[in-house]
Amino acid sequence: MTSTKFTLDRRNFLRMSAAAAAGMAIVPSCTFGIDNIPAPMKRKFGKTGFDVTTLGLGGQASLQWTGEGIDPVKIILKAFDLGINYFDTSNLYQESQLHYGEAFRQLNLVPDKPLYNKKLRKSIFVTTKSHIRWGNKGFSERDGVRNRTQGDHGEGVIGDLKRSLSQLFGDGKGKYPDDAYVDMVLCHSLNTMEEVDVLYKGMETPLNPAGDFGALVALKDFRDGTNFTGLNPDEEKLVRHIGFSGHRSAPVMMEMIQRDRFDILDGMLVAINPNDRLNLNMQYNVIPVADEKGLGIIAMKVFADGAMYTKKAEWSNTPEHVVMQVGSAELPSKPLVEYALTIPGIHTAIIGIGHIDEDPLKCQLVQNYYAAQVKPDALSEEDRRQIEAKTKQVKGGKTNYFQLENEGLSAPQNVRIELGRLRWDTAIAGDEPIEKYVIYQGDEEIGEVVHRPQITKTPFAFDDITQGVAYAVAAVDRIGRKNVSDPVMEQVN
Repeated sequence: MTSTKFTLDRRNFLRMSAAAAAGMAIVPSCTFGIDNIPAPMKRKFGKTGFDVTTLGLGGQASLQWTGEGIDPVKIILKAFDLGINYFDTSNLYQESQLHYGEAFRQLNLVPDKPLYNKKLRKSIFVTTKSHIRWGNKGFSERDGVRNRTQGDHGEGVIGDLKRSLSQLFGDGKGKYPDDAYVDMVLCHSLNTMEEVDVLYKGMETPLNPAGDFGALVALKDFRDGTNFTGLNPDEEKLVRHIGFSGHRSAPVMMEMIQRDRFDILDGMLVAINPNDRLNLNMQYNVIPVADEKGLGIIAMKVFADGAMYTKKAEWSNTPEHVVMQVGSAELPSKPLVEYALTIPGIHTAIIGIGHIDEDPLKCQLVQNYYAAQVKPDALSEEDRRQIEAKTKQVKGGKTNYFQLENEGLSAPQNVRIELGRLRWDTAIAGDEPIEKYVIYQGDEEIGEVVHRPQITKTPFAFDDITQGVAYAVAAVDRIGRKNVSDPVMEQVN
């Protein structure tokens, strides 16, 4: 096995300690051993039962867009040596999965090899992603929903799953060994309600194996070892958990969670950084819903895909877009990592690595590792606002090009009178969390209901109403702003 074991000699330890005292580096304020980097902090990863390290290795940056002189396999091996146990990749990330496959062979993580280390395999969590929305067919576009994958296997989401297994643990050409599995597959980058509709086809609707169905019911077969779809005649168990990801629309992601009455979703990958509150934010909308539902929650875009530093605020697609520096004098990377990891509900943050270095002050992986050694409650509200004030200055606050614009606090949604009760669905928070709902009879305030994350399609309700009278509901945020719904009077049948 090739090793890149990193230890701190006395010279480098003193350099990092001095830099920390000057506010330049990200070493935490506690005392570390001189010879070895401390064991990584871990958190319970939702309902998966796994203890995940607070830093995960992202599958993009130099693992996807590999620049001259960069060895992506060494980045993966160094992450292992640091004790990182969450590894991210995707079917859309060019050769990222193949780089992991090479590292996994060196680490004896391939099941059919003589030196297979089953205990080590169980100690890590490997997540891949698919942008295919259909379970059984690789439509390029159908029902207004576009499928994307790399290569042309002409299949649905299971084609992507098997491709991942082949590249991560097999020959890279379609074959994978018995006992190979990925820990989680994410339905990647949800943007529209139409995509959610397709994903749930065959679960919310009757399943017709000869017809069309969505990705979730197909992945469920390969999670449970069943064959309801007809795609799994050998009843293989190729994936342990299923989840989804999103960069753009918190309401779409909330819909995805609320419609899961099948206990299928275990994880969510979400874009989050200090400029989140400038947009239609994740931290007051979908993250609390996912947390209440018990999902393992992974932060991404901690540096806004590099837009906090040298990259333009646009999607990356070349090695030149990969950021090679460790923060900047004006904006150290440490507080951005801490910001993401102290949002309630976040368990780990995946960060792509441009390069590693023998000098720990120049090594992105080492610096991000130290930044991630943070407790969930380490930052105060004042700390968070100070970090936001700094990042707001970067590119005029327009770093999160992948995220919907902030439209402010919405009124409660779908307000109606139904079965003798006043009912409504959650409002969408603006730049402050929602605190409560106020009930109005005409112009008179007659009651309140405390806001809570709406984790199912079961609405909020208020019972003390009189038939034939108009009612409205106002959402009220933490600083007292409110948005009132249109009045309703007639009962819905």
